[in-house]
Amino acid sequence: MNPADYFHRQIQLWGEEAQDRLAARRIAIIGCGGLGSTLALALGASGIGEIHLVDFDEVSLHNIHRQIAFTLEDEGCNKSAVTAELLVRKNPFLKVTAHECDFDTFAAETKEAFDLILDATDNLPVRERIDRWAKEQETPWIYASVEEFNGQVCFFDRADFGVFTVSDHTPGGIAAPIVMQIGSFQANLALRYLADLPVAKDRLHYFYYDGEGELVMQKFALPAPPEAASEE
Repeated sequence: MNPADYFHRQIQLWGEEAQDRLAARRIAIIGCGGLGSTLALALGASGIGEIHLVDFDEVSLHNIHRQIAFTLEDEGCNKSAVTAELLVRKNPFLKVTAHECDFDTFAAETKEAFDLILDATDNLPVRERIDRWAKEQETPWIYASVEEFNGQVCFFDRADFGVFTVSDHTPGGIAAPIVMQIGSFQANLALRYLADLPVAKDRLHYFYYDGEGELVMQKFALPAPPEAASEE
């Protein structure tokens, strides 16, 4: 099988050089639930060379309606392992590793450097630790969250996740379309960055559906911490 045939439509979009850059990239997706499923499917078949999937959790029945990597047959199986198997079946050119552990264990044990880290968790304290770890690694990361009929995405480069109020929030209800919409936007930012295309950084994108089901997006610039701002 020829990669040029497999990725033909993307090569038409941005050329062979950009596709070759993707093949040299290594990323980590933290969480393989609703957002993580969407990210894994969108990015896993896009030509990124190596993807690490991190999730300690098992597939539950109530996950399956919105976590598109899973079927009823996967109930009780580890989410990262199931997702990795699916990606291998979709893309023969991808190297994928499943880490059946929580984020703290992964961060403590991994010795590899990443080009980009993607948050697909549903836990604010964990996101704070992802931000801290990413800055220690000098690696950008993309935050995303989704709940009810709204979601938010931010490509963190210099800004500090500390602008958010970190609490152990219990999420409300959710439907599949908004999960896939937010995950797709997050994946698009990731692909643009990894292919060396322009991408908006340190800008919070807030999405919500109004009372008539129309999608509305608002954008907010996030401040850099004083030490980062002083370097400019």
